[in-house]
Amino acid sequence: MPRDWLLRQNSELRREGIFNWSLPAWAGRLPDGRTYNTCPSAGACAKICYARSGTYRFRNVLAAHERNLMMVLDDLPGWERRMTGELAHRRYADRHVRIHDSGDFLSPEYLDAWLRIMRATPATTFYAYTKEIALFKARVEPDPPANFKWVYSLGGTQDHLVDKDSDRHADVFPDDESMEAAGYTSQNESDLLAVYGPPKVGIPSNNIRHLRRIQGAASFGELQEQRDNRRRGPGKQYRTDRP
Repeated sequence: MPRDWLLRQNSELRREGIFNWSLPAWAGRLPDGRTYNTCPSAGACAKICYARSGTYRFRNVLAAHERNLMMVLDDLPGWERRMTGELAHRRYADRHVRIHDSGDFLSPEYLDAWLRIMRATPATTFYAYTKEIALFKARVEPDPPANFKWVYSLGGTQDHLVDKDSDRHADVFPDDESMEAAGYTSQNESDLLAVYGPPKVGIPSNNIRHLRRIQGAASFGELQEQRDNRRRGPGKQYRTDRP
């Protein structure tokens, strides 16, 4: 009988030998009626999130991601034990695991569980994009696991906490020209460039017509700046370091 693995490999990550753990993106309702929000700090990104379109919305894919979420919500200690046990397998030695190709660190307890898992499985390297900036600055940055690398992702309600001069961070751009003009380097050649390449990580927007139309000519970070400034009103706007 084949083993039931928690970690999978989606089509994009498989060619690089990267394993991934997925939750349903942003907000929804589980089959038992419970509502959820796996991306509590999502902002302008929510309407143009690639993980809310295409194959991620196929019934079988969404059901698998919701099963993952229910494991976390219903029995976090049990899920942690199972994940730690799986990662002890030789298939993960000297490999990379991307935490959340959809979803995010939805609670401090969930983040802490992942940090314990990482420390228990030092032969594997973990990486993640996250919009939970405050949570990471409080719970990860002071004492990160040696095998964990992360990149802050712009387009969320905590963008203002990102130090764009010193924090590794990513932004999603409508085209290569705007990415280069803003001083960001594309990770399009390899997902691992998010954590091993230059610290200003540029991500090309997905070629999904209705999402590109919503995004327009702005990056996710610029859309969030516009959104934040509208809420603050004249004279109370965030300053941007973009040229």
